[in-house]
Amino acid sequence: MENKSDILGGIIKSARLANQLTRKQLAVQLGISQRYLIAIENENQKPSYELLYQLIRELSISADIIFYPELEHDYPDIEKLRLLLARCDEKEINAFTATLQSLIESK
Repeated sequence: MENKSDILGGIIKSARLANQLTRKQLAVQLGISQRYLIAIENENQKPSYELLYQLIRELSISADIIFYPELEHDYPDIEKLRLLLARCDEKEINAFTATLQSLIESK
């Protein structure tokens, strides 16, 4: 069984990819080396609190997925939608909301 603390790297990597960022781009944005980011994503290296905070903010990661991963793993599609919505402006969110509301009402 996978240790819950061992999945942080996978969460960060998935969020980075969902945000269409390369490791180099994210490392530059965070002010860290690519090698350190690789260690976090793939080698179970734990970031400092300050860096974890930056990662959560930069990648629009829900803190719940990090601190309560068992809850989020039941709904990976909802987390993917949340990440996509975080990249939208107000006009795009309004259009999505109207579309979703119409879809639900047409059931």
